[in-house]
Amino acid sequence: MVAKRKTKHPAKPREDLSAPSKWRLQHGDISAPIREADPETGTPVRHRRAVDTLGMMLANGTITPEMHEAGVIFRKLFRSAALDGIVTSQLIRFGGATNDDMPNRQIEAKRRVTKALDALGGHHSPAGSIVWFVVGLEFSVREWAMRQGWSGRPVHGPMAQGILVAALGTLARYFGLTPFQRR
Repeated sequence: MVAKRKTKHPAKPREDLSAPSKWRLQHGDISAPIREADPETGTPVRHRRAVDTLGMMLANGTITPEMHEAGVIFRKLFRSAALDGIVTSQLIRFGGATNDDMPNRQIEAKRRVTKALDALGGHHSPAGSIVWFVVGLEFSVREWAMRQGWSGRPVHGPMAQGILVAALGTLARYFGLTPFQRR
């Protein structure tokens, strides 16, 4: 009896582990690798950083540095107020403290986020909503545009980006990053 020969299948190319995966590239841009020395060991390492929406808009010239800074301030306040939905356990526990105790820093951050949203017209206004989702929760502008709609109509991409630019301009003025000019 004659044995059948096995056909050799070409070996699949291995994935380059030093580059971002196909899945990661679908979810936003990645910066070029930056070579640095590890601060603890001194060995050379390559870092890649995810590019956020505000960073891309600043690089494209869509927003000014003051608008970018206003977005960064809002994002820091948003995270300090613990509104981002990331739940962490407390590493250090204090005797006599309960879970109902909220740090003063968090209360102050929530108050400042609320005032900033009021300056934008409230949480349910287009400007307040896009800042909450795109700047605070770090959604993409496209994700926000697909989720939102006013009067039963969807918001289109260029219009959503225009709403974000206007909202960041208002935030920059609210945080005192741009001076008031009379004409």
